[in-house]
Amino acid sequence: MDTPRPASGTNYLLTSGSSTAVIASLAAALRSYTVDGVQLTETWGDNSIPAGGAGILLAPWANRVDRGVWELDGAEQRLDITEPSKGNASHGLLRNTGYYAQSVAEDAVVLAAEIFPQHGYPFHLTHTASYELNGGGLQVTQSLTNHSDARAPFGLGAHPYLKISGVPTEDLTLTVNADTVFDTDERSIPVARVSVSGDRDLRGGKRVGDIEFDSAFTGLTTVDGRFEHTLTAPDGRSVTLWADPEFEFVHVFISRTYPGVDRAVAVEPMTAPANAFNSGHGLRWLEPGATFAAQWGIRPRLG
Repeated sequence: MDTPRPASGTNYLLTSGSSTAVIASLAAALRSYTVDGVQLTETWGDNSIPAGGAGILLAPWANRVDRGVWELDGAEQRLDITEPSKGNASHGLLRNTGYYAQSVAEDAVVLAAEIFPQHGYPFHLTHTASYELNGGGLQVTQSLTNHSDARAPFGLGAHPYLKISGVPTEDLTLTVNADTVFDTDERSIPVARVSVSGDRDLRGGKRVGDIEFDSAFTGLTTVDGRFEHTLTAPDGRSVTLWADPEFEFVHVFISRTYPGVDRAVAVEPMTAPANAFNSGHGLRWLEPGATFAAQWGIRPRLG
């Protein structure tokens, strides 16, 4: 009798020194990342799919499309509604897709999946994800190639939940060096971009247990040429999600419903915010035959 595979498909174990990462073929998701025995991301069980979108990669849009409707060259496009509670098309077209391995090594894996032309998105693309453990932590390269004969609109993103095991997430301090944040309506669609203030100003850090978020930030400040968003424990240990300048937006979602914990914090690098297909904020267009690539990663400071 064959041993049942996890519900998230083939799992690839990466190792480098005291670091390990597990990458699932379902949505090319980051299932776990551990350094020196400290878990730095939320995970899920073998019989479950990624809880709350944990670790999944997002293409060809990163968050939500308002009611699944947008316009392409004057023609209305209608995407499937994948967030029924709010009536939106959410998290792109590959959330339920199994990626195939292009290469597998002890400390790295490259996975790819195709986006086929369909109602609401009439383009053919390949999304490729490269995960690598190195001296700086975990590095992820996402790329998108357009096989269509017309330019295709897109946004890329990722949905990791960060943590420092042994410390309740509500006691961690979240720092996001952003000048502006998007106000949203009751269906989490951005309606205005405003300066950060009060509890929504994370530049000086805020205790996770004292704040609530499901919002995108921008106006980010670079550190050595990239953006950094950090969770810090009371003892000074930290975990940082860094991203290339192409990821000029970061969505912060603080969940009270993630299985097994009181709080979970998704820190989501994005090249465009929710509803970019309609607003144009951060929206990019990929020419026929062209490839777009950008990197993000997770860096621990545990010493």
